[in-house]
Amino acid sequence: MASLRLVAALAPSPRPPPPPRREPRRPPPSTVRPTSGVVLAAAAAAVAAAAAASPPALAALSEPANALSLPTWAVHVSSVAEWVTAMWLVWDYGERTGIKGWKGLSWGMVPLLGGAMCACTWHFFYNSESLEVLVALQGALTVIGNLTMCIAAYRIFKASQESSKTS
Repeated sequence: MASLRLVAALAPSPRPPPPPRREPRRPPPSTVRPTSGVVLAAAAAAVAAAAAASPPALAALSEPANALSLPTWAVHVSSVAEWVTAMWLVWDYGERTGIKGWKGLSWGMVPLLGGAMCACTWHFFYNSESLEVLVALQGALTVIGNLTMCIAAYRIFKASQESSKTS
């Protein structure tokens, strides 16, 4: 009998079965908390209702009818960023090649950047009549920029002709 006890003690004991899986308890539908999407929709509806009532405080926060949309602002800002990048790339090309005309082209692009900044500033202030001078300044900078870029492109053309004659 002692040998049976020794065998039983040395034998592996069977593992107990795992407890049955239970689904997590969910609160009844009446106590379910609204998700963030529902909360945002409710907040948007509340703001829309408040704006419809149009108290003076909310009327001051609304944008005028001539305000630029978010996609339009994205186009304006990305265009300015692209122009600055192009100016930098033209300047870098001029440094790498040693042709000064490319640096001149980069300088010739500056007035057009100023015109773009005038346009963005005017739109930022909702096309205010008091800033109409920016529209005229943008037009003038566009003409000047087109002329300076034309002169710079001509200088690059002439430099390339002279270098092709010498080689």
